Amino acid sequence: MSLLLIQQQNYALYHRLRDAMPVRVLSEGAGPGAQVPAHLTRIPISLITTSTDFSNITVKGKVVQKCPLVTLASDNVILKTVIQEEDFPPNSSSQNPSINIILFGALAKDFNQTVNQGDVVVASGFTVGKSPTVHKDKLHPCNLLLSGDNACIYVTLLPPPLLHPRSPPTAKRSSALSAEVSRATKAPKYTYVRLGDLKPGTIVNVYGVVVFFKQPFKSRGTDFCSSLKITDQSNQKIGCTIFCQLEDHPKIFQIGDIIRFHRVKTQSFNNSITLVTSFGFSVLVFDGAEGGSMEPRTSSRSFHIDQEDRQTVEELRSWAANQALVPSVPIIPLCAVSPKAYFDLTCQLLAKAPIDTTCTLLRVWDGTRCPHALLNVIVEPNVTEGPTSFSQEKGSLIANILVYDNHTEFARQLKPGDFLRIYNLRAIPGSSKVPGLTSSQSEEVDHLAFHLHGGTAYGRGIRVLPENSPVVKELKRVMKAFPEDDEYELNDDEYELNDEDMLDIWCTPPEFLEAGEVKCNTEISCGHDTQLVTLSEVKRSDPGRVHHVRVQLRTYEPRRLHQALKLYCSKCTSMQDVPDDELVSGLFSEASKDSGPCSPPPWALSGRVDVPGDSPGSPKRTLSVHMSTQLMSEDKSKELIFLMGSTLEETRRIAAGYQNIVPVMSSAGHLALLDLSAPFLFRGRKTYYGCKRCSEAAVREPSCAEGVEMIDEKIIAEALGVQLLQFVLLMKLQLQDTTDTLDVFLWRDAEAFFGVLAEDVAANQEAQNIIHQTMDSLCPAEGSTGEHPWMDLCLTVYRAEDDEGRNQTCYQICHSTVTKPFSTQSNANPA
Repeated sequence: MSLLLIQQQNYALYHRLRDAMPVRVLSEGAGPGAQVPAHLTRIPISLITTSTDFSNITVKGKVVQKCPLVTLASDNVILKTVIQEEDFPPNSSSQNPSINIILFGALAKDFNQTVNQGDVVVASGFTVGKSPTVHKDKLHPCNLLLSGDNACIYVTLLPPPLLHPRSPPTAKRSSALSAEVSRATKAPKYTYVRLGDLKPGTIVNVYGVVVFFKQPFKSRGTDFCSSLKITDQSNQKIGCTIFCQLEDHPKIFQIGDIIRFHRVKTQSFNNSITLVTSFGFSVLVFDGAEGGSMEPRTSSRSFHIDQEDRQTVEELRSWAANQALVPSVPIIPLCAVSPKAYFDLTCQLLAKAPIDTTCTLLRVWDGTRCPHALLNVIVEPNVTEGPTSFSQEKGSLIANILVYDNHTEFARQLKPGDFLRIYNLRAIPGSSKVPGLTSSQSEEVDHLAFHLHGGTAYGRGIRVLPENSPVVKELKRVMKAFPEDDEYELNDDEYELNDEDMLDIWCTPPEFLEAGEVKCNTEISCGHDTQLVTLSEVKRSDPGRVHHVRVQLRTYEPRRLHQALKLYCSKCTSMQDVPDDELVSGLFSEASKDSGPCSPPPWALSGRVDVPGDSPGSPKRTLSVHMSTQLMSEDKSKELIFLMGSTLEETRRIAAGYQNIVPVMSSAGHLALLDLSAPFLFRGRKTYYGCKRCSEAAVREPSCAEGVEMIDEKIIAEALGVQLLQFVLLMKLQLQDTTDTLDVFLWRDAEAFFGVLAEDVAANQEAQNIIHQTMDSLCPAEGSTGEHPWMDLCLTVYRAEDDEGRNQTCYQICHSTVTKPFSTQSNANPA
């Protein structure tokens, strides 16, 4: 009896505390709405509009989504929740409608502490506003805003269960695995929905077998996006789109893996159900092999697995093993690779090196030897992360993989020693050259090259495997047959050769030994420890070397810095000047004159747009526009238009109101792009050009992958068959020290040198000013050249062909950054 009395007293105290808050707790057993004031009238959610007076109105629903509490400025807080109507009469205008509720201040804090998902609440004292997310979440077009003294939430809480006198102490109820707990007093119990029973607009928990997946890629915001398809015994294939931080994405290694989602939202897209992440979602991934490990892959520190979960995973494994699910590209070792094949490779990363801004070299092995001759890639030792040499036996097992475009960003995060799975790798036979190294890389015929192309099609990407993965354990077993490279010994000749190379690289010139402290205006970020040499020694060095020098800038070209801006094609490695406005304006004028009758493609909707005049009171022009029906259906009408008959200036004025504008003209009665000497795309103040040599341009409708919310220049260029040109900076600088002068190029590392992007220089006056100020400081117009600031630079020496096909030695600045403030002290002579 004493235990029961204590429980009743605690429960009464609990209610008195709760009733003092803006969130009111209704008494159990008193009937629905017993404590809701009698003058308040409940209406169905479907009748809510922005024009109705809701001063004495309530709405009631079950909490189906509760988002985290968010802190705003001035110690204010906000919380969003979604309620769903369940018990209103069936003749209401909408079945089970759901609506967003936004709570502020103390009400948000009390709601966060008191209400849980699944509780039934009554809201009063709210105002109504238009929902900015209606097209995204497909909920009610309005939302309810609750703040201030008049706003109130009523919630019915069931009393806690009475303790049985013989129950074991609560302190003894613990588990080895922490759970995703919704109540602190009892273990979680989740209900899972079969994929064939999903309905749109609900928050669900599901299990499934992975039948397709793409690696995460960077979205427009701070999150990464990935997509996958899953299935289960209902034989329904459901697409899933994941938006979250990179470490929270599903750790999927291969098709057939088992995945568990908690708190994902169902949406209707193209008459199909899709799953998207919602607030509080979590994911676990299990090995799909029968009898495989039950240890899930997850970044979460707390998760719950019980016997029912294990049984569900085993049932899915057994079912999937007997199904004709679409297999992935085979995972094969290097010893079984065939030319022209696409395959997945499991391997260990030994070393890596950047080739250029769009390509990175990965040196990998899997303990087997490829039967084909492999492309040899030569890179500078100083830019290599990891060992630069290997034993002859181990070297014969190493494959060079070139990864491109979006994969280079992920490659920067890889560390030598990582175990990798590389998806959709391509084995390319025949003649190959390495991009960015054509001057020093000899052509090799009938050598096999491994390329990981850009994009995420066919699941293309790289995944780091954990050390405890079964495939990693098998790789380690195979690799144990080979000794570590520091265990083998070189013969005397090899030692002598390496000693000579080291002397050439690390030799210190005598004139620098007595140099005092020098104030320099640049810093080197290459990471190697080569000592300073003179320009005369640089001139005597062989190609392939990297040197540190302390120099002054004597002069540079072009003096008109806008001429330093170039357009570079990463595919054919061509470089060209940026067309001037006069040329581009002429192309637009000619295209507008030739504009005749045109039949829009079947996927386009046609319309007209008013072009504002170039001065107040000037007449307006009306131009033809074409828009994607798919984007229109997704309420993205301003994300992309095809504009016909405009001048260059009119296109620039219209660009302020649309995210992407593609100028088009009429050609043989069909839409066509303008000559690629003109920009094919306008995005605000930025313009984008295409390579004439590498493009197969045609007007097509861009198609976005599921979950991609923003169309960017890469998506549009790919749809139009245009090879996107990259803005780069190219300058020729004449350096000097006390021994000699030297002409060098500033190109690949120009953006790092100035601290600005070439793309911004093309559209932004502030970025242009940075380059002007930098060059004026390094090479001031007044004073002698001997008074110019000193710079510490890293120079690379290489061979290249001139316009007449003759080989010549060239020098380029690399791994160097200008620092501020600048100094012009003449006593900084290092000699």
